[in-house]
Amino acid sequence: MIEYILVGLGALAVGGGAAGAIAFKAGVSHRRKTAEAAIGSAEAEAERILKEATATAESKKKETLLEAKDEIHRLRNESERELKERRNEVVRQERRIQQKEESLDHKIENYEAKEEAIAKKQREIDSRLQDVENLKKGQFEMLERISGFTVEQAKDYLLKSLSEELTHEKALKINEFEAQYKEEADLRARKLISHAIQRVAADQVSETTVSVVPLPNDEMKGRIIGREGRNIRTIETMTGVDLIIDDTPEAITLSGFDPVRREIARIALERLISDGRIHPARIEEMIEKARREVEATIKAEGERAVLETGLHGIHPEIMKLLGRLRYRTSYGQNVLNHSMEVAFLSGIMASELGIDPEVARRAGLLHDIGKAVDHEIEGSHIEIGVDIARKYKESEAVVHAIQAHHGDVEATTVVACLVQAADAISAARPGARRENLENYIKRLEKLEEVANEFEGVERSFAIQAGREIRILVRPDVVSDDKMTLLARDIAKKIEDSLDYPGQIKVHLVRENRAVDYAK
Repeated sequence: MIEYILVGLGALAVGGGAAGAIAFKAGVSHRRKTAEAAIGSAEAEAERILKEATATAESKKKETLLEAKDEIHRLRNESERELKERRNEVVRQERRIQQKEESLDHKIENYEAKEEAIAKKQREIDSRLQDVENLKKGQFEMLERISGFTVEQAKDYLLKSLSEELTHEKALKINEFEAQYKEEADLRARKLISHAIQRVAADQVSETTVSVVPLPNDEMKGRIIGREGRNIRTIETMTGVDLIIDDTPEAITLSGFDPVRREIARIALERLISDGRIHPARIEEMIEKARREVEATIKAEGERAVLETGLHGIHPEIMKLLGRLRYRTSYGQNVLNHSMEVAFLSGIMASELGIDPEVARRAGLLHDIGKAVDHEIEGSHIEIGVDIARKYKESEAVVHAIQAHHGDVEATTVVACLVQAADAISAARPGARRENLENYIKRLEKLEEVANEFEGVERSFAIQAGREIRILVRPDVVSDDKMTLLARDIAKKIEDSLDYPGQIKVHLVRENRAVDYAK
């Protein structure tokens, strides 16, 4: 079309006016015809396509309807089949339920029959039991008429006989086991203890809780007191020790509960007396020097104790506490020497038993460590000692030995038992400890009081410095068999209620006497 237009325009341009116009009209006419022909062809094609689409759609519709009918038929068949199967299952379930109901009814009938049979048997048993009770009652009545005892009297008689027989058997068994164990243990124990004591012969020096400082003359007392008592006040304030100046010639007594402070005061006072210059400034200087000297001595004594006992790995603070025991006494016995002796005894006995002697020596040396500070810290020396041992990472074996060496807790290890025995040996040896007369008499009286509390005891006597209690029993109350049990009960009561060194022998005496007179 564009070509025709260009041709027309060219003709108009070349040919000029009329000829160009004619040619343009002819082109336009030709173009219209061509377009009309193309439109007619397109409409015919569109009509053909529409007819084909309509035919195809009708065909698809028919096919879809057929497929839908087939699917509906298939689903209907499946639903009918599933419904049939479910109906069959319901029928089977109903049949099983019916069978179970029938079985249950049968069981119920059997159970009711059994219950009826049991009830019948129970009635028969009750009837027989009643007959037995009547027979038993008749027999009891007959026995009461024959024996002359009522039922209660017969029971009491049997129980009494049985109790006496059991007491006799128990006493025999106790005596048998005690004899057997003593025969085996005494020889071994004596051998171990005697061997340990022979190898340890530590000297014992009785010490007091006061210190006496000798004076060159009685005039020195006035100089120590000072003008208006200023010198003695300075000494007492700085040391915490009381100075007792009485009528004792040429002597001053130092009294204090802390042995370390008392030792510092003693050394300082002796040096002041030797120096002759006694005034507050000089007193302070001497006390400070004495304190340093005592601290050095404490350290040296602790190291000496550890070195002599052959121990290693002792904490330095524990060594210092051991050194403080050098100035601590118990019943006049030096606690450091006592601790070293217990360590040696424990180690020797442990070696004889095949146990590690170092652990035993360590426990023996530290068993009284709490006494180094028991006047500064609240609590018993055992509780304080346990806390100290745990603070400085001692083993549980050592801690338990400290805790059990006085029986506060039950000894569960061999080492604890050895420390207990060594402690008792060291404290009970002749000359190891001393006690004043008043305490001694009170201890013996308390021992006799404990024995006299028991029924059947006529009199008791504490003999051999309280190491034996001899008890006279009433023969009409305490039989020979009961003596063994009574001795054990008295020994147990003494263990629970009294504190004493070593062991106490409980000796019971039962004697029958017949007295008559010839006239």
